[in-house]
Amino acid sequence: MTTPLTRRLAGITVAGVTALALAACGGTDEASDADVTAVASFYPLQFVTERIGGDHVAVQSLTAAGAEPHDLTLAPQQVADLIDADLVIYLAGFQPAVDEAITEHAPDKALDVATATELIEGHSHEHGEEGEHAEEGHEGHHHDESGLDPHVWLDPTKLAEIAEAVADRLAETDPANESHYRAEAGTLVDELTALDQRYQDGLAECRSRDIVTSHAAFGYLADRYDLHQVAVSGLTPDAAPTSEAFRQVTDYVEEHGVTTVFYETLVSPDVAETIAAETGADTAVLDPIEGLAEGSTEDYFSIMDANLATLVTALGCES
Repeated sequence: MTTPLTRRLAGITVAGVTALALAACGGTDEASDADVTAVASFYPLQFVTERIGGDHVAVQSLTAAGAEPHDLTLAPQQVADLIDADLVIYLAGFQPAVDEAITEHAPDKALDVATATELIEGHSHEHGEEGEHAEEGHEGHHHDESGLDPHVWLDPTKLAEIAEAVADRLAETDPANESHYRAEAGTLVDELTALDQRYQDGLAECRSRDIVTSHAAFGYLADRYDLHQVAVSGLTPDAAPTSEAFRQVTDYVEEHGVTTVFYETLVSPDVAETIAAETGADTAVLDPIEGLAEGSTEDYFSIMDANLATLVTALGCES
């Protein structure tokens, strides 16, 4: 379960982690009471590892709250923490600096969660004549392949597969507590299954199935729940949209009666607000859960439920 202690671990040295753990336990001269030290590269993986590990695993995130994880660079102390950890959990291809550090320093103790589930291709959208994916419900669009989409955690069923892989690796690292990891993973999978059902029910009947976003972070959400993502820019939020892409998305909003343009918590809302101003659409937050805002008390489930409520309203779904 996420605790105030584990939320403060990002960016703290291994020595700092030990001191905090001792203070939380009332103080002792021994090393941390945790059986495993783990480094997670960004929030969703931190969340899963903390939920499954519980008190047995001290989890440190390489990406601080409020930081955009795509742009992560590692300080020397973070690399040292990665080297010292018993387990490193990351998503290959999402944060190049982490990939490089793992390849160089920790290849044998790292779990790439991309190996636990099937990733889908990310697409940039060009609107116009019918494209090759018309049979998949994307009529009127041509899709340029732009690599594998890393935002896999936005499909709860895929995050459940990742949770089971994390439990497997923790059990391998710390066999004495295998039963704990298996049980906690089972509970988390049950909660993710229930979340998936809430989405299936909430998005079953909607006036619109178009989600217009500033960057293409919601491919898994769209794929799982039969939505149609229309993104101004590609898989990374720092990619500046071209004037042509901006015009195409603006035209799409007007032509299809899209009522809401979505923006994110950790990036500028300027693109969404400009399109909304030109088209008369509203704006709303759709959080890709790449990280928590600084000082946030939310977690993966509360944000996913907030996203669902936002989508139900914006898409005119029947309750």
